[in-house]
Amino acid sequence: MSGGVDSSVAAFLSLQQGHKCVGLTLKLFGSETRCTSLADINDAKNIASRLGMEHYVIDLNDEFDKYVVRHFVETYENGATPNPCIECNRNIKFNMLLHAGNLKLDFDTFITGHYARVKKDPISGRFLLQKAIDEKKDQSYVLYCLSQQQLKKAHFPLGDLTKNEVRKIAEDNNVINASKSESQDICFVPDGDYGKFIEEYTGKTYPQGDIIDPDGKVLGRHKGLIRYTIGQRRGLGVAANTPIYVTAKSTANNTVTLAGDSALYSKALTAKDINFITCEDLKKPMRVMVRTRYLQAEQPATAEQVSEDCLRIDFDFPQRAITPGQAVVMYDGDIVVGGGTIG
Repeated sequence: MSGGVDSSVAAFLSLQQGHKCVGLTLKLFGSETRCTSLADINDAKNIASRLGMEHYVIDLNDEFDKYVVRHFVETYENGATPNPCIECNRNIKFNMLLHAGNLKLDFDTFITGHYARVKKDPISGRFLLQKAIDEKKDQSYVLYCLSQQQLKKAHFPLGDLTKNEVRKIAEDNNVINASKSESQDICFVPDGDYGKFIEEYTGKTYPQGDIIDPDGKVLGRHKGLIRYTIGQRRGLGVAANTPIYVTAKSTANNTVTLAGDSALYSKALTAKDINFITCEDLKKPMRVMVRTRYLQAEQPATAEQVSEDCLRIDFDFPQRAITPGQAVVMYDGDIVVGGGTIG
């Protein structure tokens, strides 16, 4: 329970279905991030109390720092752009069962307010991850990393509802946070200044370097590679007659390359850290629909597993600003096939 309306309604619906529920709130990265402010923890406690549920706060500061924040920093240092929500789901939220065990709680289902659905395939016996009914709120992209063990325990009561329906349930049942606004951006960088956060976290100063064009001509100076990402247009400090974007970063040469929009398009990518949901692995090339960004329109492509931990995606049409460090997620209809981290 995060203290937000989604997890509160998920708890309410689960109680309505006859489940005996206990509320768990994670304390992550201090007490005043957008994910776990003291106010949010108090909201979660109050809601649990009103629903007649026991409530516990689990301090996962150290784990969150190790698996999410350090990964975020190291990924930027290596020239890529991380997605910390995926790492949090993979290593923190859906591994919470291991920590909840320390509370001597015996339960068989892990309920969250995510917008997604889980079902069991009667033929393969595998647990499948489906998109939510509300396409604008669907969170299957950031859940592709879940294991079969995690999906077996997971239940998402909001997957069959729209956000408006969730708020209506909250209002009709006097849930105190029915109109509470949603958190945005990265919870541990509330001001959105990633470069400043990384420098303060590491105590390092990241060196300036050359901004160049595709031919190597120097156009200006950058303020440290951690402050740039593929497709970026604003804050470049370089004047041009036509729009220019970050198209490449080199940690070896400490350079940022700028070019026109056409240079951002590519027809293929490779991914590592792959996880399949519908199968153990891909035995042969497979036609899929693909997202390379959260809530991006799905794109037709062919996926092929080229090694134990390497996936190749060939798109039917060139895709814009494919970004190393982000996730590529494959779909077959409304079912998540799997995905990986773009290399």
